Amino acid sequence: ELGRLSFSDITALAPMVRVGTLPMRLLALDYGADVVYCEELIDIKMVQCQRVVNEVLETVDFVAPDDRVMFRTCKREKDRVVFQMGTADPDRALAVARLVEKDVAAIDVNMGCPKEYSTKGGMGAALLSDPDKIEAVSSSTMLEETISLVQRIEKTGVTAIAVHGRFKEERPRHPVHCDYIQAVAQAISIPVIANGGSLDLVKTNSDIEEFRKATGTSSVMLARAAMWNASVFTRQGPLPVEKVMEEYLKYAIRYDNNAFNTKYCLCQMLRDKVESPLGKQVQAAQTNADISEAYGLQDFYQQTLEQLQTRRGYPPQITPKMFLLEWSRKEKLEQPQYETVQRSQDRAFQSTVTVAEKKYRSSLWEKSKKFAEQAAAIVCLRILGIPEGRIGEEDSGLVCKRKREGRMNGTTEEDVSKKRHVADILHSTETSEPTVVANGDGHKPTTPEKPPESPEQLTL
Repeated sequence: ELGRLSFSDITALAPMVRVGTLPMRLLALDYGADVVYCEELIDIKMVQCQRVVNEVLETVDFVAPDDRVMFRTCKREKDRVVFQMGTADPDRALAVARLVEKDVAAIDVNMGCPKEYSTKGGMGAALLSDPDKIEAVSSSTMLEETISLVQRIEKTGVTAIAVHGRFKEERPRHPVHCDYIQAVAQAISIPVIANGGSLDLVKTNSDIEEFRKATGTSSVMLARAAMWNASVFTRQGPLPVEKVMEEYLKYAIRYDNNAFNTKYCLCQMLRDKVESPLGKQVQAAQTNADISEAYGLQDFYQQTLEQLQTRRGYPPQITPKMFLLEWSRKEKLEQPQYETVQRSQDRAFQSTVTVAEKKYRSSLWEKSKKFAEQAAAIVCLRILGIPEGRIGEEDSGLVCKRKREGRMNGTTEEDVSKKRHVADILHSTETSEPTVVANGDGHKPTTPEKPPESPEQLTL
């Protein structure tokens, strides 16, 4: 239901690449923002995504074919979040709009970004030179526009226009042109949102109203001022940045934010203290667990993992690797051996576990070595029919009673089982305990006569 969100008399978190993910958006709402924008997401990537309800994190995820979560949202922001799209193709724009429309309050088309990653594809500010394309795109979605085309754009039925008061060749270090924003506001009847005041006009919450008056707009959007200290949205602010960083990090842990995005945001908040001991520790961190340690939030991090572990159906401290190890001991087999490789292009990991001279691995690549090993363990447990340790799972001393059937005509019963059941690991989770939401039929294995030529794989 697009258009249900009012853009009159609001203060918004502006779209910012690597910043505007779920943790920052929720933090801005906590501090008083009325509307929050996600980072610009490119249509050609989003159109390939699948909408997945993540019951463990209690989110809705839009997952790319390579299992990356391109956009994550939750119920808390559903009526407040604006999805910003980078597009130059009306058909793709419409497809993406239909994909996300049930989970966002509005859709925004980026027509102002001057950076090359937007303009080289005919998106962002490049759209301003192609009025016909703008009109075609806007007939499918909602958009923002800058000065020269606003009256034509208004006729397409958009709800509001956000204007960043700088020219295409200008950058944040240049003063914002409040008079140009004011001219746009006077030229059209729909709400205009002023953006670009963070350099020298908006330092505290009281400055927001002054910026609104200076631009003659109905609303204000903040980027860097909010990135540096999101408490700029609250009348009681600004709060100490240390407190803001801690609250941000708690959201990042709770919603499994990408660790590199988390690092980036925290470094932006640190600003001139980025070379301090804390800043150096944050920069050296590779996971949210590392970052939590830098801020003394290890206990919160561990408690969150245990809560999520329970939601997945596993008791605290129980992992698939642990169950596979215990089963191997019970069967008097050698301890499972894990071999992990890392590919250079994205530093992702894939692990192969050897049990009873047979190899097993997930066909997917994971973002941590521990997670890759857990995925391999789950593949082995699934194919062999061994309990994974899930709460309520029937077992007899870790081992299922039912025996595994042998191969018939080159196909095992497990192969059929894999087609009947869905094993969905939340690949974005940084813990060493992957999430499994379905179990295959349990069968006890027989020791293979000889090792297979290649590992058995299962897409989890």
